[in-house]
Amino acid sequence: MHNLQTLFRITPSSGVPIYRQIIDQVQALIASGRWTADTLLPSVRQMATELQINMMTVSKAYARLEADGFVERVRGTGMRVKAGSVAGSVKVRQAQLSPLAEPLITRGRQLGLTNEQIVSVLKEALRE
Repeated sequence: MHNLQTLFRITPSSGVPIYRQIIDQVQALIASGRWTADTLLPSVRQMATELQINMMTVSKAYARLEADGFVERVRGTGMRVKAGSVAGSVKVRQAQLSPLAEPLITRGRQLGLTNEQIVSVLKEALRE
């Protein structure tokens, strides 16, 4: 089974709804190839318990992922990654990451940091 603490990072104070954070992170796991077709998603109860969030929030995220064609419900088993939800190219994955960089850059500029100083913060975070 999945170690949810290492796969998911939920940040309630980010301004991004928690269900959207789950959707984005599941899509990233699929795009990266870490979750392939037929990979079972954690149950709604397991996800909610381990990440300390509401089960309805997880259910909403899973329903949206299903509606968007990323996962499918398997009777008696739960949700699994749908065949055809293939890993994206590096360019596709970078495109998914790009919008997340914008708030970092904006905050860095608000703090009066240079581009090099902003990049330095990112490099430090990558080392951690």
